[in-house]
Amino acid sequence: MRYLPLTAEDRAEMLARIGAPTVDALFADIPADKQQIELPRLPRAKSEMEVERQLAALAARNVTAGSVPFFIGAGAYRHHVPASVDHLIQRSEFLTSYTPYQPEIAQGTLQYLFEFQTQVAELTGMEVANASMYDGSTGTAEAVLMAHRITKRGKALLAGNLHPHYRATVETVCHYAENEVVARPPAPQGETDLISAIDETTSCVVVQSPDVFGNIVDLKPIAEAAHKAGALLIAVFTEVVSLGAIEPPGAQGADIVVGEGQSLGNALNFGGPYVGLFATRSKYVRQMPGRLAGETVDAEGRRGFVLTLSTREQHIRREKATSNICTNSGLCALAFTIHLTLLGQQGFSRLARLNHAAACDLADRLASVPSVEVLNGSVFNEFTVRLPRPAADVVEELAKRGILAGVPYARLAPESGLDNLLLVAATETTTEDDRAALTAALKELLA
Repeated sequence: MRYLPLTAEDRAEMLARIGAPTVDALFADIPADKQQIELPRLPRAKSEMEVERQLAALAARNVTAGSVPFFIGAGAYRHHVPASVDHLIQRSEFLTSYTPYQPEIAQGTLQYLFEFQTQVAELTGMEVANASMYDGSTGTAEAVLMAHRITKRGKALLAGNLHPHYRATVETVCHYAENEVVARPPAPQGETDLISAIDETTSCVVVQSPDVFGNIVDLKPIAEAAHKAGALLIAVFTEVVSLGAIEPPGAQGADIVVGEGQSLGNALNFGGPYVGLFATRSKYVRQMPGRLAGETVDAEGRRGFVLTLSTREQHIRREKATSNICTNSGLCALAFTIHLTLLGQQGFSRLARLNHAAACDLADRLASVPSVEVLNGSVFNEFTVRLPRPAADVVEELAKRGILAGVPYARLAPESGLDNLLLVAATETTTEDDRAALTAALKELLA
């Protein structure tokens, strides 16, 4: 039995009010050959137990990240998340929380957003951070739009080693904003001529470090060249744990820092939800998108927290808005904050060192495999290897052996022609036995 709350008379009255002859007329812009006239051929009904059984059978066909040696990264990383994180975020005060508009009854939510901002500002070496974005890729697009507003220019220069998904998001957003995007070609062993592409029409230079191939980039000369041309440097990261070992982008001259915070507090979750991190210089704060939680005192001098500088209503004014992404990733931001608080400064640095050590060990092992070439010099926890045949085929073969070996670069950028490149990530969750298993399997497979 279908639940249709409107009667035929209700629908006729609504159509008459808007001047449409039929319901079908509302879909006139959809080509006829794209319309689904008949209901899809799906079972009309199953019991709850039957549905559970069928979905469980489908789920069982997946290989879960924790069940086999796992080296997949490329923007989404497997880390150990303490059980206390999930326990705390499932408290009823947090689990259904939304960006608050009544600060007098949402002090706890506003305080953790304030603490989150403080953590992000300290990690990135910037002066101010917002209360999160949807994810790293949309945050990068918002950073580009912000740079356009600040510089009054409309051309973004994207480094060739920016994650292809981030590049595609920027290109999509800028296309509809009628802004120009110049994307450099990928350079697996590191870009050498990015600075030469900066000119007086450039609004911003978008550089990822560690980049999609795992190379650590020195941002200082790029920042200097960008500033000389009147442009901003947008520093991007996909692995926030790297900030525990690498000089923060703010100290290297970045004007806007944006990236993905999934690695802290947030499991892989089939691609989401994730949490975008966004930080900038204080002088640009009024152009910063998203929410900003601030600290204040009430009429009696007691410490309190409020949303400051902007409200949701200001973000709905379309072309006058600093952002049209209205919702922050509140629960994911809280998980991030709890995890980082549990680690503390020393724990976070130690976690970064463990990741780096695991990657170095794996790179040394794979470099010993005949016909496997490790391309990188300096890396954090991810690097690129060149294989003697298409990486996608090798990944499939290794998956059959119970090893998830990494991400073929061609899967991220099919048009690149870099079919033999494999992105490999090693975090604190990969054991010595895992690394030995991958090495041995590659030796056997490529012999």
